[in-house]
Amino acid sequence: MEGIEHRTVAVNGINMHIAEKGEGPVVLFLHGFPELWYSWRHQIVSLAANGYHAVAPDLRGYGDTDAPSPISSYTCFHIVGDLIALIDTLGVQQVFLVGHDWGALIAWFLAMFRPDKVKALVTLSVPFLARNPQIQTVELFHSVYGDDYYISRFQEPGVIEAEMAASGTARVMTKFFTSIDPGPLLIPKGWFSDSNSPPITLPSWLSQEDVDYFASKFDKKGFTGPLNYYRNLDLNWELMAPWAAAQVKVPAKFVIGERDLVYNIQFMKEYIHSDAFKKNVPLLEEVVVVAGAGHFINQEIPSEINAHLFKFFQKF
Repeated sequence: MEGIEHRTVAVNGINMHIAEKGEGPVVLFLHGFPELWYSWRHQIVSLAANGYHAVAPDLRGYGDTDAPSPISSYTCFHIVGDLIALIDTLGVQQVFLVGHDWGALIAWFLAMFRPDKVKALVTLSVPFLARNPQIQTVELFHSVYGDDYYISRFQEPGVIEAEMAASGTARVMTKFFTSIDPGPLLIPKGWFSDSNSPPITLPSWLSQEDVDYFASKFDKKGFTGPLNYYRNLDLNWELMAPWAAAQVKVPAKFVIGERDLVYNIQFMKEYIHSDAFKKNVPLLEEVVVVAGAGHFINQEIPSEINAHLFKFFQKF
């Protein structure tokens, strides 16, 4: 991580921590759950070495960025507002945008709301999904996967946080990062501390030092801010009504792992490979499914992801 610099900037009423390296066109990296700027450590170094200014914030509620208390302070508009202010603070008109997991979802929102700010977009794991006017988001997932589905379990404030606290932050991080089952992520009570499960072996792409770094930040800040993103899924659904059937009209590329739990959600494969995805994102240039890769793809196979980013952004 040599040469990565850190600073705090004031954006949209909060203080945001960013990690950055390099000079040139800005590439803005948006992390997912339960992650940090650190999830992009490999991409920051690679893109900086190839002539870009790589910038990765801790999003609102995460790491060394402020975590407002109200649940309603974590809507898509708050998060995108933070990022528009960050882009302005960086002194540029446009950025190359990269998002993974929740960061991908936010990236799609940003590109929809402010396409003038995005030169080109690469999202990992989560495709653009048009708003379903017939059913709210949480109800949809709950109706398919039930009470123990992670999105369902994350809804009630304080409950899942208490279970996480009882298990310890390092254990929680390890459980999430090593959950490689491509099926739905079910978190029954006791999932984090299940004493009957075999010892967890870290994958080759994740060191104990990495786990300790993540844990140190979540120990300090807690999980409530990050969980509040999920608690705003239905509010986002309501707020997005004016954008019903809206398209994302920026050049885009989508990359997902074959074993990603998102890729294996009911009907998701069919959608990703259908004309509907292209209709929603008319400038979608490529969909890449990486054989054998899982959810945390930017950390699992960094060299391959770095190559995809560089090759795509070189076009612009």
